Amino acid sequence: MEKRQFQTESKKLLDMMINSIYTHREIFLRELISNASDAIDKRYFRSLTDTESGLPREEYEISLSVDKDAGTLTVSDNGCGMSAQELENNLGTIAKSGSQDFKTENNSDTVDIIGQFGVGFYSAFMVADKVTVTSKVYGADKAYRWESEGVDGYTLEECEKETVGTEIVLHIKPDTEEEDYCEYLDQYSLQRLVKKYSDYIHYPIRMDFETEKPVEGDSGKTEKVIERRTLNSITPIWKKPASEVTEEEYKNFYSSKYYDYEAPLKTLHYKQEGTVEYTALLFIPSHAPFDYYSKSYEKGLTLYSSGVMIMDRCADMLPDYFSFVKGLIDSSDISLNISRETLQQDYQLRTIAKAVEKKIKNELAKLMETDREKYETFFKAFGSQLKYGVYSDYGAHKELLQDLIMFISSNEMKYVTLKEYVGRMPEGQKSIYYACGDTPEKALRLPQAAAVKEKGYEILLLSEDIDEFTLQTLMNYEDKKFVNVSTDELDLATEDENKKLEKENESGKELLDFIKESVGGLNSVKFSNTLGGHPAALSSEGGMSIEMARVLSKMPDAGEGLKASLVLEINSSHAVTEKIKALYESDKEKCKKYCKLLYAQARLLSGLEIEDAEEFTSLVSELMV
Repeated sequence: MEKRQFQTESKKLLDMMINSIYTHREIFLRELISNASDAIDKRYFRSLTDTESGLPREEYEISLSVDKDAGTLTVSDNGCGMSAQELENNLGTIAKSGSQDFKTENNSDTVDIIGQFGVGFYSAFMVADKVTVTSKVYGADKAYRWESEGVDGYTLEECEKETVGTEIVLHIKPDTEEEDYCEYLDQYSLQRLVKKYSDYIHYPIRMDFETEKPVEGDSGKTEKVIERRTLNSITPIWKKPASEVTEEEYKNFYSSKYYDYEAPLKTLHYKQEGTVEYTALLFIPSHAPFDYYSKSYEKGLTLYSSGVMIMDRCADMLPDYFSFVKGLIDSSDISLNISRETLQQDYQLRTIAKAVEKKIKNELAKLMETDREKYETFFKAFGSQLKYGVYSDYGAHKELLQDLIMFISSNEMKYVTLKEYVGRMPEGQKSIYYACGDTPEKALRLPQAAAVKEKGYEILLLSEDIDEFTLQTLMNYEDKKFVNVSTDELDLATEDENKKLEKENESGKELLDFIKESVGGLNSVKFSNTLGGHPAALSSEGGMSIEMARVLSKMPDAGEGLKASLVLEINSSHAVTEKIKALYESDKEKCKKYCKLLYAQARLLSGLEIEDAEEFTSLVSELMV
């Protein structure tokens, strides 16, 4: 029998197929099943106009069978079959797709063709050293057999086959040190692969299983029986109209798919039509997975093309700030082709990802408006991720996310959005004020925060490391600037009060310089009128706040330059200030000790550690005796 040669380009492509195109060898079964599904679709489509060529829909099936002794796996279907010429064209020329041709010639929504690029069949050579294809077209007297052992070429001959359709026999490669090919001869391994990749092929995928059952009437004996099983679910939940799916069905699907013991907080099930069509089933969890904020967490949506799984976690489908979303996308516009392993290059995928991002944002905004309690539950679990989204990529996504973020407010210690804060600002307030601390309660206890609150202004209480970086990235909201109460940007005094304070700082310059020299490490010391009943507090000058410096100092590669320019603010009208003024005139050594105690007190109020704890305790002890 004459051996025919692949074209030169086809040889190269086949070699690539076997060695590098697909990341996982197990993909081959998905490819062959998808091709079989297409073949059945073609026969069914033709039966709509030619009743003689069809079968009742319930009789179509794809069959798998294993012969361990011969080392073969067989995939067969009762689809349209291929003539000698079609075998030559479709299998003799790699990347020639009969499915693509059929789709082009029959532009109809009646049949959903999956494979379109013509390389999937050759993935079989990743696991088989010989592939035999036997096929018969309906109405033909003859069948034909195509056989190949890879790049060396193929043979094509006439043969006998009783039934219409195609049978593919894979002679599975022997095991190697690197690869256990024998798993493709194990029925339960094949069942797992069908469930993983082809669970929603809309024709039954069946296989005979050999099991043992008790012999009736004899409890001690068993007998081997052959049980034919359907391996796939056939109808996916997302293919049903949302109105026909119950909350319990959504919950059961979510729990079984994502191993979550709690029901999802919100389910999004919709079909998008237009330039790119797809169906989405998305879930917003009610709590963060244990590994969510770790490097081991993998984001992404499961990607299907007409019910065939292309990728388990397609990371490109979700931006990082929505990485908590779980679910899937099913689109017939994404081809089953060579690009499966490089889907980030796919235009349709990028279009879908953008639409999904917009949908998630809109649904979260709607949830905030319609069910505030549920949204706050969501925000407690994933709010930090939204804030990171504002901060990341130099604020490129801040417009998208700014109305989804919330902070605890000094107003009843409840969550408030930026829109709500600005909406209830009193007349005359020009800035959005915020204070930082380990907890909202500690932030509210800052001396400057008390002064802002006394003015009747609301304060955002920031307690997460990312919070201030988020506001600094936003810079302003509705033309209202964000002001940290512990910086030199805070200005609550009237013009007359500022003039009076300026004179006090000028007249007390000698004392203030003495305090600065006594304490050390300060950028400046000044009198302040924004400390309420507190004797002193720390603030900062320049772009680096105390809180930002504290957060950055915890980074592994933090340098010495990551420090805030500290300012010691002293309450000019406090009794402690009067005491220090008196000691400055009468006993400068004792005055220096008071200054150090005052500075230590200010550090504690600002949430900073005391620099010299031993000196501090000695000074306190000295005052106590």
